[in-house]
Amino acid sequence: MKPVRYVYGISSALLIGGAAISLATGYPAGAQIAQNDASEIRSFAPRSGAPASFADLTEQLQPTVVNISTRQRIRVNNNPFAGTPFADLFGNRGRGAPQTREAQSLGSGFIISADGFVVTNNHVITSDGQGEVEEITVTLTDGTEYPAELVGRDTASDLAVLKIERDKAFPFVEFGDSRQSRVGDWVIAIGQPFGLGGTVTAGIISAVYRNTGSGGAYDRYLQTDASINRGNSGGPLFDMQGRVIGINNAIFSPSGGSVGIGFAIPAETAAPIVEKLMQGEAIERGYLGVRIQPVTEDMADALDLPPNHGEFVQAVEPGEPAAQAGLLAGDIVLSVDGKDVTPDQTLSFLVANIEPGSRVPLELLRNGQRMSVDVTVGKRPSEEELAGRTFDPDAEPGTDDAPPSSDGILEEALGVKVIDLTPQIASQLGAGSETSGVVVLAVDPSSDAARKGLSRGDIVLSINYDDAYIDVASIDEFEAAVRAAKAADKKAVVLRVKARGRPPISVAVRLR
Repeated sequence: MKPVRYVYGISSALLIGGAAISLATGYPAGAQIAQNDASEIRSFAPRSGAPASFADLTEQLQPTVVNISTRQRIRVNNNPFAGTPFADLFGNRGRGAPQTREAQSLGSGFIISADGFVVTNNHVITSDGQGEVEEITVTLTDGTEYPAELVGRDTASDLAVLKIERDKAFPFVEFGDSRQSRVGDWVIAIGQPFGLGGTVTAGIISAVYRNTGSGGAYDRYLQTDASINRGNSGGPLFDMQGRVIGINNAIFSPSGGSVGIGFAIPAETAAPIVEKLMQGEAIERGYLGVRIQPVTEDMADALDLPPNHGEFVQAVEPGEPAAQAGLLAGDIVLSVDGKDVTPDQTLSFLVANIEPGSRVPLELLRNGQRMSVDVTVGKRPSEEELAGRTFDPDAEPGTDDAPPSSDGILEEALGVKVIDLTPQIASQLGAGSETSGVVVLAVDPSSDAARKGLSRGDIVLSINYDDAYIDVASIDEFEAAVRAAKAADKKAVVLRVKARGRPPISVAVRLR
C-alpha cells in the first residue's frame, strides 16, 4: 500500500503483506452467481440499530474476495559505495554491480465481473513501482489458484485491474455509491491480513472524505475503525447492502498494526478509473502546474476568508497552464469551475477530474481583490515524470533515481553525474526559467572537479576546450563536448558554472 504520511510525525503502516518485498524491513457481466442480489442482502441488517449478525452477509460476499500474490524481480544495489557519489562512479563495476533479487508480495482483491476482472491496489502488484512483476497468482476462498494477467494499473490512484479465466462464471460484487456514506454507517472489511486467509472485520465509517495531509489528487479517503492490517490492502470495504463502497488502502498507526484508523479509496473515485483500466484506456487527468498549500486559520483571519476555504499558490511552474493563464505566486484559488476549494474538495482533486484541454474559470483572491481567470487545463504528467521535475539540492548525493551518462564519459572523464535542467528545477535552484544547462547531481570527492569546488546543485552552462565556449543545453551536448575534448587529447576543460545565489564563474577542470 502506498504510505500515508502525517504531519503529526507518526509513521503510517502499509497494508501489504509478504515480508520479502520489504528488503529493509464493476461491473456486472453475466449472471451474478454469488447469490448476493440487493433485495436478499438488504434484509440481513435491520434498518436501525446494530445488526444481529454479519454472518449471512459475509457468507455471500466472502467468495468474491481473493488473495493476490506476486513474484517480482527487485533491483538491489550491492555497491559498497551506495548512498555516496562513489556509487554513481563505480556502481557498474565488479562486485558492486546492481543485481536483482526475487521477492514476493501479498495482498487482497475482489472480483467485479463474472468473467474474472479483479480489482486491487497498484502497490500490491508492483510494490511502489520498485519491482518487475514476473508472476501474479489469484487464490479464491476455496483454495483454487489462477494465474492472473495485469490488465492495467494507475500509480496516482493506487489502483490495478487483473484478469483471471475459467470455464464457468465467477462470483462477483458491484461498486456502491460512496457519496451516500454517512459517518456512523456500519461497514465490513474482508481481506487476507498477514496471509491468514479470508478474514472479516466490522466497524463503522469514522469520517467521509478524510484528507490525511499527504497531498496529491487522491488524498481523499473513507476512514473506518473496522480493523484492517497488512495484507488487507486492495480488499473491499462493504456497506450493509453488500456493495463495495471503498478499497482498503492504508492505516494510520505508530506500531504498524491496526489502531482503529484505516483508510479506503472511495468507490466514487475508484469506479470510473477501474472502468477505464478494464477497457484498456489511458488515465488522463487535468493539470495546472502550481505548488499549493491549504489556507491556514491564521491566513484566513488575515485575509478575511471563511475558514477551510481556498488554497494558497506557493509557486507557479513556468510554461504550464497556470502560468499561461496568468496565475501568480501568492494567489488564493477559491473555486474551480464553480466548485468551492475546501479540505474535502481540494484544488488537486478538482483539477485532476477535469478533462485535459477543457477551459474552465478559476476564482482567485489576489491582493485582497476577487477576480476570475480562465485556464485551459493541461494533461497531468505521470508520477515518474513529476518526480523527475523535482530536485532537492540539499539531499544526500546518490539518492536520486537518475540514469548514468550513456557511455559513462562524464563519470569517467570529469567525475560528475548530471541531469537535464528543466524550468521547474531552475526555479528550485533560484535560476531564471530561461537558464539553459545541466545540473550537477553528484561529484566524485577524489576528482579534480571536486577539488575545484563543483558540488551538487551547480548548473553547468557551457564548456570550453578549444578557445570557444560551447553551450550545453542537455546531457547529450555535454557528453559530446567532453568526448571531443578527449579525442583532441586535451588535458583539461573550462566549465562555465553557476552556483546557487552566485553569478556564473569559469572553472578549469582536469580530465581523467
